Amino acid sequence: MPDKKNPSIKDPKLYEELRDEGASKQKAARISNAAAKKGRSKVGRSGGEAGSYEDWTVAELKKRAKELGQSGYSKKTKPQLISSLRDS
Repeated sequence: MPDKKNPSIKDPKLYEELRDEGASKQKAARISNAAAKKGRSKVGRSGGEAGSYEDWTVAELKKRAKELGQSGYSKKTKPQLISSLRDS
């Protein structure tokens, strides 16, 4: 959770909601900061909706990990893959 030492997160509540939904740290920060600047109703209108990693197959998760340049993904379980993708 962002704390008072991290002023780069402008809407901590929205940031945490996005992280709980599976957004990466960078994506959650980008969206929450845009919402703080432009207003929540204007953010995200132009984008589509990505599915949750829980809905992905292990093969899809491994492919994404490879695309992101992660290592050791071939031996990871689905929960481990999801965790590593969210933290990247």
